[in-house]
Amino acid sequence: MSAVVLDALTEADAPRCAELEAILFPGDDPWSARAFREELRAGHRYLAARDGAELVGYGGVALLPGRLGQQAEAEIHTIGVDPAHQRRGIGRALLDGLLAAADAIGATTYLEVRVDNAPARELYRAAGFEVVGTRRRYYASGADAHTMRRFPHGEHAGDAPR
Repeated sequence: MSAVVLDALTEADAPRCAELEAILFPGDDPWSARAFREELRAGHRYLAARDGAELVGYGGVALLPGRLGQQAEAEIHTIGVDPAHQRRGIGRALLDGLLAAADAIGATTYLEVRVDNAPARELYRAAGFEVVGTRRRYYASGADAHTMRRFPHGEHAGDAPR
C-alpha cells in the first residue's frame, strides 16, 4: 500500500466525495457532488487525501480574514475518511492541514460535530478544540451537534483578540 498524500481537492473529485458522504453520513443529508463543486467554486480551502490514485479522504474550511480590527475566523465545513482507511491518521492529517491555513491568518476556528461521534470529538479535542455550545436537532437525522472552538495556534481563551 502506498503512502497517503494530501493535495488540493478538485472538481473532478466531487463525485467520489459525494460517494463517501453517502457512506459516512447516510441519515444526515450527505453532500452531493454539486455541493462540493460549489464549495470549491466559492474559494474555500479543500484538501484531498489520496492513497495512490484513490481519493480516501477530504476536508474543507472556510476562511474569513479579519477586517478593521475584527478577529479572523474559520469554519471547518467537513472532514471525511473512507471507512476502509480510518484509524491511519488521515483525518488528523486533513485537520492539521486545514488548521494550518486558519492559523496562517490568525483565525479562531469553529466546527459542529455530532454529540454521539466520540472518535471525531476526541480528534478535535486533541487538536485544541473545546465545546462552547450545543445545537439541538442540528442534523437531518435529528441528532444534536456540539459547536466547538479552537483559538489560533498558541493562543488561549484568556489572551485571544476580541
